[in-house]
Amino acid sequence: MIENDLLLIRNADMLLTMDAARREVRDGALVARGREIVWVGPTADLPADLTAAATHRIDARGRLVMPGFVNTHHHFYQTLTRAVAAAQDAVLFDWLKTLYPIWAELRPADVQASTKLALTELLLSGCTTSSDHHYLWPNGARLDDQFEAAEAIGVRFHGARGSMSLGESQGGLPPDRVTEDEASILHDCRRVVESYHDAERFAMRRVVIAPCSPFSVTPDLMRASAELARSFGPAANVHLHTHLAETPDEDAFCLARFGYRPGEYAERLGWLGSDVWHAHCVHLNAHEIERFGATATGVAHCPSSNMRLASGIAPIRAMRDAGVPVGMGVDGSASNDSSNMLAEVRQTMLLQRVMGNPHAMGAREALEIATLGGAAVLGRDDIGALAPGMAADVIAFDLGALGYAGGAVHDPVAALVFCHPQPVDFAVVNGRVLVEAGVPRHIDIPHLVAEHNNAARILLQRAGLRG
Repeated sequence: MIENDLLLIRNADMLLTMDAARREVRDGALVARGREIVWVGPTADLPADLTAAATHRIDARGRLVMPGFVNTHHHFYQTLTRAVAAAQDAVLFDWLKTLYPIWAELRPADVQASTKLALTELLLSGCTTSSDHHYLWPNGARLDDQFEAAEAIGVRFHGARGSMSLGESQGGLPPDRVTEDEASILHDCRRVVESYHDAERFAMRRVVIAPCSPFSVTPDLMRASAELARSFGPAANVHLHTHLAETPDEDAFCLARFGYRPGEYAERLGWLGSDVWHAHCVHLNAHEIERFGATATGVAHCPSSNMRLASGIAPIRAMRDAGVPVGMGVDGSASNDSSNMLAEVRQTMLLQRVMGNPHAMGAREALEIATLGGAAVLGRDDIGALAPGMAADVIAFDLGALGYAGGAVHDPVAALVFCHPQPVDFAVVNGRVLVEAGVPRHIDIPHLVAEHNNAARILLQRAGLRG
């Protein structure tokens, strides 16, 4: 991509903007100059000078065009341990205890292979920006490995430098060998912020400071992590992230060890605010939801993972009504066993209805959570909508696909969510076309899968399991 190149997308059957007016433009078009959108509207109103100057044109006839999805919670490395037999029917704590010994054998090459695979899968489902929460760093693995791999794929990446310091010997859940010394954790968090974090508009790289969970780090590390992130100042926009209130077991752990429920525990540690988002929050009570809303504390909703681990149904309707910023996350690829954002949009809508209220969540609100909601949670005002001045992160779905037959005739926007998820037809990130006709332009998928599967086999062998 050259800075002043003009990308023209036109003739879209439907252009879903997610702009301030939530415009849905039939026969829509947009123009991007480099990484920034400069014009959006009906194809018939395209300015002649922009049309003439376009250096790359996409005919979006038969497509629904919209802003790229924003994934707010994931664990890329877990693609290497999908569907492990001993962890298929476990609740969270037992699932973790089963998988920790395998994850302890990770190497830098494994982190790179899994990051590339997860981001490719996300991209083909419409994700153009993703955070990843990586919280154990054995055998020389570093966040640097993820940034290198993310750059090769081309998706915007918020690398959450996770950590675990409270091992079994101190009453925590993880084995001591996958924990780190807290001084070393904080030192490396500072290093990666100073090395990789870009606070500028349209940034492709940001760093998040992200202790893993109340049952794997100490209160001291939580406080120190918050102090470190905020020490860079508001302009740096260094955010904080952790897991919270995911299961009843976690509630019991927090009450027994700290004397507070997870939400109150987070507040006492300084972990509420617009620079913080928590994953899951399945078991927040009404008071905690109110406090999250009052402080603009974000939540990453991960419905498939919550169902897979029998964790429960997060009260997303109540959170939205209370003003809590809510984004969407596919969560770990070993607790969802998928990295498909559009599938998660569908689950978000359906799961809020399952208790008996068909009005609890509609298709457009679910899509808003996956775009604007995710942008807000990550602290970004440059992604999540198609409007002048916004990032040129654009996806399109083929409304002629078998799975959308009929639905696209009645309501193409709703069909995207109500019908079975389909892969993207094209995807643009930062003005760069990464997927055309459903195929990545720069990724050899068979080679990527083979490399990844070989890494998964070797990882099992290192852990003393068959591979």
